[in-house]
Amino acid sequence: MNLFFDSIVNELLDSYYHDGAINCSDGTNLPSKRAVSKLTEDLLSLIFPGFYFSLSLSQDKMASFCLEVLKRIYHSLVQEVEKSLLFCPIEDKTAVSIGQAFLSKLPETRKILATDLKATFEGDPASASIEEVLLAYPGIEAIAVYRLAHILYLENVALIPRMMTEWAHARTGIDIHPGAEIGSDFFIDHGTGIVIGETCKIGHHVKIYHGVTLGARSTRGGRKLRGQKRHPTIEDYVTIYPGATILGGETVIGAGSVIGGNVWLTHPVPPNSIVTLVDQEIRVRTKNE
Repeated sequence: MNLFFDSIVNELLDSYYHDGAINCSDGTNLPSKRAVSKLTEDLLSLIFPGFYFSLSLSQDKMASFCLEVLKRIYHSLVQEVEKSLLFCPIEDKTAVSIGQAFLSKLPETRKILATDLKATFEGDPASASIEEVLLAYPGIEAIAVYRLAHILYLENVALIPRMMTEWAHARTGIDIHPGAEIGSDFFIDHGTGIVIGETCKIGHHVKIYHGVTLGARSTRGGRKLRGQKRHPTIEDYVTIYPGATILGGETVIGAGSVIGGNVWLTHPVPPNSIVTLVDQEIRVRTKNE
């Protein structure tokens, strides 16, 4: 039996060193998925204190809580960014400078997330309270993680922003690339199955339902397409209903438009348009026919 195991071990070792795979056995050469997951949870607890673990503190003790969590986040972030920089260095930036720049953006991030919370609560008659939205709505969690990851994306940090949004994707079913640009008062209703691509631009006061794809028309160009505008632009006050698919970097949905369910769009739409499918036939017959 030992010969059997030895044979497999030798083959695995050979693949580690000769087949182009990355050997991460020392745990130091790439960011840790576990550490990034914990970092993301800590960030959410700082952004929304009391909603990600039990917290009963007086106002006097809140400062101590914030300081403790902030230091833990900073230490973990710097550690993981150092690994990211080993993988993909950034000129004139260090893990420390990136960590400090990131933390300085947290108050601003909380302010824009407050607009997302308001849009969700006011836009959904089923929501009973802001507290319910925070505790039970996957859209808010996905948006919050996206907005945090987007800060690191703008700093050109490799790996970690995508790891954060994929953590949220696994939990919520909502896939928002950290490179997307999304304005304030963003409302995701239900959310399952939403995909928002890297070069997508979304304005203010946009509402998106479940099953919506904001994607690229084609990826046949492969790596040659990197850096190009591949995903649509959604202007202010647009509503996109379930199952709609909007593709292409040149596709612009004009402000104030409504995109109906299951619509497939690959061309621009002028402002204040209503886009629906026509001539869909629904047949109802008895089981005996």
